[in-house]
Amino acid sequence: MENNEPATLQEAIIRYSIPENCLNYLAGKRWPNGVTCPTCGSQKVSFMPKHQRWQCSSHHPLRQFSIKTGTIFEDSPIGLDKWLAAMWLITNAKNGISSWEIHRSLGVSQKTAWFLLHRIRLSHQGKAGNKLSGQIEADETFIGGKARNMHSAKRAVKITGTGGKDKTAVMGILERGGKIRTKVVPNRKKKVLQSELREHVLAGSAIFTDALKSYEGLDEFQHEVIDHAVAYVNGECHTNGCENFWSLLKRTLSGTYVSVEPFHLFRYLDEQTFRYNNRKGMTDWDRFDLAVSNIVGRRLMYKDLTGKTGEQQQRADAF
Repeated sequence: MENNEPATLQEAIIRYSIPENCLNYLAGKRWPNGVTCPTCGSQKVSFMPKHQRWQCSSHHPLRQFSIKTGTIFEDSPIGLDKWLAAMWLITNAKNGISSWEIHRSLGVSQKTAWFLLHRIRLSHQGKAGNKLSGQIEADETFIGGKARNMHSAKRAVKITGTGGKDKTAVMGILERGGKIRTKVVPNRKKKVLQSELREHVLAGSAIFTDALKSYEGLDEFQHEVIDHAVAYVNGECHTNGCENFWSLLKRTLSGTYVSVEPFHLFRYLDEQTFRYNNRKGMTDWDRFDLAVSNIVGRRLMYKDLTGKTGEQQQRADAF
């Protein structure tokens, strides 16, 4: 670990309770070769200590900028000490952390904590990169509330059929010894699932799936099927890696977040996928530092998060 960086949450809170430490750390991550203007790219900038901002020597709109400009922190009145503490918590909590816990721990409102956590989840979004190869597991699951836990009135509205009719389908593609990619999909039909596999998996790879008919016809892969009505493992043919991920995901959703709207489900998938893919060979600091490196160029507006725009948003803000 370089520069004696914090190894625990307590050390991180102490370190980043000092504004200068927050500024120096984030500036070093964002501009390793020196501060540049996010508008024009010029390195001719001067720091204004009183306002904790920089000013570009070129004359153009938005000459002044802060460390938050162009990041998930932009336009947030919340101090960087609280932002970084929240990032440490959600990045390293195996089963996630709720907005109510952030509200109680950091002294912000629950609504603010909820928005803050969703913005942090943007830093957990990975880039697709190269196609997966080798031994691949593909599986899908349904996410949705359990009918037995619902009030009868709510159950009558939410549950209108059997199976996955009123739930959200999620697909996972796992490279054994590597990483998993997850995505909310509209359904489990052949066209949808096979198109995801062809997009993310290198032709010729060995693919292991269950006996769902939608996987039939993957001729460009070495496709093997495990029928769960007969067995769960047959030599190397199984989907236990994906099943393990679904177990962790559902434990997080039902145990920590309790209720997740389908509209936001992909954000929680990003969060769990990030932790799962970076669980081995990394310290808490490594995961935190990796998340911080992804804060630039990712901004989430509250109106976009809630699906409210224009007049509808103004009405909501009035209450």
